[in-house]
Amino acid sequence: MMINSTQVSYFTLAAYFDTGLFKYIYLMIVMLLYLLILCANVLLIVVICMNRSLHEPMYLFLCSLFVNELYGSTALFPSLLFQILSDVHTVSASFCFLQIFCVYSYGSVEFLNLAVMSYDRYLAICHPLQYNTRMTSNKVAILIAAIWLPPILVNFFTLPLIVPLQLCGNVINKVYCDNYSVVKLACLDTTVNNIYGLCVSALSVFGPLILILYTYMRILKVCFSGSKQTRQKAVSTCTPHLASLLNFSFGASFEILQSRFNMNAVPNMLRIFLSLYFLTCPPIFNPLMYGLKLSKIRVTCKSLISNQQL
Repeated sequence: MMINSTQVSYFTLAAYFDTGLFKYIYLMIVMLLYLLILCANVLLIVVICMNRSLHEPMYLFLCSLFVNELYGSTALFPSLLFQILSDVHTVSASFCFLQIFCVYSYGSVEFLNLAVMSYDRYLAICHPLQYNTRMTSNKVAILIAAIWLPPILVNFFTLPLIVPLQLCGNVINKVYCDNYSVVKLACLDTTVNNIYGLCVSALSVFGPLILILYTYMRILKVCFSGSKQTRQKAVSTCTPHLASLLNFSFGASFEILQSRFNMNAVPNMLRIFLSLYFLTCPPIFNPLMYGLKLSKIRVTCKSLISNQQL
């Protein structure tokens, strides 16, 4: 029987299973992870915003990254905590569509933010004398707007394509809602949705990836022909960025593969963990890594904590 999407009031998240006595252990682990994400990202946002010496392009782009980590994790963790406690794993249709928008815009913003950060490092390493004239405060504001506005607009226009779909079911085999899982429930032809999804994925991934590859090729060229000091500067500033890029790309790649292909050969628990990876690990990994790696942030955090103790 064909079910119109306007008649579907809820979706069932079928990847959840009965955890029995382990329910509260899982709840505590997820709650601790979320608290760690909140504390680490909020601390670094406050440190960057309150310390004028950190009002430099690199740290402002980092601040944008940390805001996005909070945004993406908040799209997942409160719902995840509620679902772990719940015996009936359902979400309303409106919440499901909102979560799709938040998760997808988070991923797009993350990749664009990493691309802009690579461009910033390229200017700092390859054109150090012209850096301040090229990376002005106006340009930083434009780049931050370019990080956030296109993903929000593009993913906003995804909703009119999925909300009116006629669905033949309401069971999503995941622990959160995603666009492709809803599209697969459609009874009618979804060619428009698939083409739009592929175009958005290509723009969200290949556009930033081309910029990242270009900037790193130029950075490597300068490193090979430059002084030892230039190489050390490149390694110290690019290593955290590369680690962030690889960490996020791994999680996002698995999520795309899992959505598009049959992954039944992978154990269920591992599938659930890997599907959550890009929403949980980067928000934990990035603030901890940058907080420890970048001396300016590390010193400012120590100073802030010691002043509070006094």
